[in-house]
Amino acid sequence: MAEAFKFELVSPERLLVSEQVESVVIPGSEGEMTVMANHAPLMTTIKPGVVTVKAAGGKEERYVVFGGFADIVPSGCTLLAESATPVKEIDRAELLRRIQDAREDVNDAKDDQARSKAEAYLGHLSTLESAI
Repeated sequence: MAEAFKFELVSPERLLVSEQVESVVIPGSEGEMTVMANHAPLMTTIKPGVVTVKAAGGKEERYVVFGGFADIVPSGCTLLAESATPVKEIDRAELLRRIQDAREDVNDAKDDQARSKAEAYLGHLSTLESAI
């Protein structure tokens, strides 16, 4: 059994995880990375993707995150996400409806700024869809 360390996943809305874990897979801006106990100190930005948390008991939970940053020290890791949702709480039918609406928003955009914003939102939704 791997050594456990403290992990916290925090979004502006709530604290999603605060527990002892064996490992955490994080979608860092430079690529996916696995954090374990006694990891070298590091701070990284987070890109939209899936965080996989393996609890000290072996159970895995997955969360979709949209940006933020992670602070990693030998004794723990704190991930401050711009937005985070447990994969198990996602309603697939609602997500597909939102993706369709976002595609329409991209097509209906009146200027480049509106189009860029709509495309970014569509990208976030597509990331979420691939996670479930």
